[in-house]
Amino acid sequence: MSKRKISAVVTARPSYSRIKTALRAIDEHPDLELQLIVAASALLDRYGTAVNYMEKDGFIIRAKVFNVLEGENLTAQAKTTGLGILELATVFERLEPDAVITVGDRFETMSTAIAASYMNIPLVHIQGGEVTGNIDEKVRHAITKLSDLHLVASEKAKERVIKMGEYPEKVFNTGCPSIDLAEEIRQNPALDFDPFERYGGVGKISNWKDGYIVILQHPVTTEYKDARRHIEKTLQAVYELKMPTFWFWPNVDAGSDGTSKGIRSFREHHNIDFIHFFKNMEGRDFLKLLYNSKCLIGNSSVGIRECSYLGIPVVNIGTRQSGRQRGHNTIDVEYDKDAIKKAITTHLEHGHYPTDKIYGKGNSGEIIADLLCSEPLTFDKKLRY
Repeated sequence: MSKRKISAVVTARPSYSRIKTALRAIDEHPDLELQLIVAASALLDRYGTAVNYMEKDGFIIRAKVFNVLEGENLTAQAKTTGLGILELATVFERLEPDAVITVGDRFETMSTAIAASYMNIPLVHIQGGEVTGNIDEKVRHAITKLSDLHLVASEKAKERVIKMGEYPEKVFNTGCPSIDLAEEIRQNPALDFDPFERYGGVGKISNWKDGYIVILQHPVTTEYKDARRHIEKTLQAVYELKMPTFWFWPNVDAGSDGTSKGIRSFREHHNIDFIHFFKNMEGRDFLKLLYNSKCLIGNSSVGIRECSYLGIPVVNIGTRQSGRQRGHNTIDVEYDKDAIKKAITTHLEHGHYPTDKIYGKGNSGEIIADLLCSEPLTFDKKLRY
């Protein structure tokens, strides 16, 4: 029997960490052939060139799709999605996969889902069924309806996908592959690298080994016009605390230009020699940096997923993660300087939290590879009424 050819499309730096262990398990499975396709912001230097980490990890890139339009606005998002459909259709025609994997809810993942669906290629959706209350939720649920096999990260997500009308026998709670990486860090948490030497960045800080915080805050696409005001509230709170801080650049979503301008303007008018800025960091190193921090501040899903498993204190700002299941490690706040500052202080006094296993137990990659090998791969949804 020939190997099943599985095309996996990675479009952004967080997506790689989300499915890295699944990619590895597929690549090592005797009955599967991994076809890794890298697209969109995962190829761009300004967002950390995530493709370099994939190649460094030993993955063979079967295709690269450059489809991101400059602008960081709603029009650029829509056109980037359209270009992705055009380019990915050509790639799928050449590779002839038996199934295509798409991850999560970013606007670029819609390109993958549409191209595969219209080419009658079975579509596998990882991390469907979650609720966040912004444009990502629309994209996520739309991809669910286009998908044929659903590999969700929690029991509530599984229930939600089934309620959306998907066949129960096609929905599996595999947990999130990112938790596999978190489990590796839990077993070996030592910060065994110099972040400045390995990743460069801007701004040299001192005394960070005595305690530091991490910031990762993205724009919210449905509130993109307020992105600069949102980031300024976080900047003001962190500035008043004056604690050593590692700050990571936002993703490519609409509004990121406002976020970036807010950060640059603040740097020009304030002495922030206690903040160091990074473009990106390899997933394992990033989790080690987080694990050894006092707190994560922002609105990234890493605070909801990996941090809940690792017990890392999180201040979740605004609406980007609204509706997602949380661990005991999370304090939710609005875009308010004093509220952000108070939540950080509360976490600093509390310290780390016990492990929450909402999103998996650390073996999701192997479960996903086994399902891709054993489950029937179909692309039609026949009526059962």
